[in-house]
Amino acid sequence: MTRREITYTWRVREIMARRRILNAKQLAPLLHERGITLTPNAIWRIVSQDPERISFQMLVALCDALDVTPNDLITYTATDAKTLRHRRKAAGDDLPDLRDYRPVRARIVDDDDE
Repeated sequence: MTRREITYTWRVREIMARRRILNAKQLAPLLHERGITLTPNAIWRIVSQDPERISFQMLVALCDALDVTPNDLITYTATDAKTLRHRRKAAGDDLPDLRDYRPVRARIVDDDDE
């Protein structure tokens, strides 16, 4: 089974701009109406950074406040992961791959054989 790499884009800022919500301070009352009470700093982090974890209640409240679906807020792509060896060559690093080298057989010579 091939390993998959998943990347996502958090599009909350873009959707807020379309709705003419210019900053996290304007989003706070909309979330408060839906039972989400967070500090201004926490709301700013949700708006400005890609969240690694988000509660389902928060996601649903954002969708309702911005009148969108979760598919509108989050877009993702999933691709087959490349092996480390392929990534390194694609990145242009000139580090040698030790798997390409084989040991050389040693030849033991007595002083008398010369």
